[in-house]
Amino acid sequence: MDTYRQTSDLPGTLAVFPLAGALVFPRWDLPLNIFEPRYLNMIDDAMAGPRLIGMIQPAGGPRAHPALARVGCAGRITRYAETDDGRYLITLTGVCRFAVHEELAVTSPYRQVAPDWTPFAADLHAPSEAGSPDRASLVAALRAYTAALDLQADWSAVEGAPLDTLIHALASGCPFGALEKQALLEADTLAARARVLISLLEIGGSGPAPGPMQ
Repeated sequence: MDTYRQTSDLPGTLAVFPLAGALVFPRWDLPLNIFEPRYLNMIDDAMAGPRLIGMIQPAGGPRAHPALARVGCAGRITRYAETDDGRYLITLTGVCRFAVHEELAVTSPYRQVAPDWTPFAADLHAPSEAGSPDRASLVAALRAYTAALDLQADWSAVEGAPLDTLIHALASGCPFGALEKQALLEADTLAARARVLISLLEIGGSGPAPGPMQ
């Protein structure tokens, strides 16, 4: 996002939302339905400040206070609505990944970390598709995967979407496990993420031979 041009433009403290399987990538939108009181409080505070929160996966430990994955991604609240029953419907637009330098001792009901943005400074610029696998390889892996898992796909959207949109839609939406999702998030470049994605699709699609797709 143009608001953030270098890592020094990003905050030194970041509220985090540990949620398994929910990924936001730089320049990718993630809709969220917020209803827990501590996270309603987090959104209130974010809206009064820089509108940034960090999405991060739990990494084991007690359910009430799990360990955090080493890398998450910050998103800016770009859409916000309140429902009659007190929930917040928001959209996060990914800004930049971060490594957790340390978790902070805080009095807020939600968790906060000191993020290290520097390993991911390239996230603040439009991704390059250089070195990415061709779309045909990705589509072929996706066809085998959806057939093996008996999933549906909008093939016209798959064929027509920009490559980065397609990669992030599949990385976010496919039913991969937490470790696989984390590998996708931590991939250094768009090309590396595409290669990880194809590998995961090929592994998932290596069951029964796929039937004809409509």
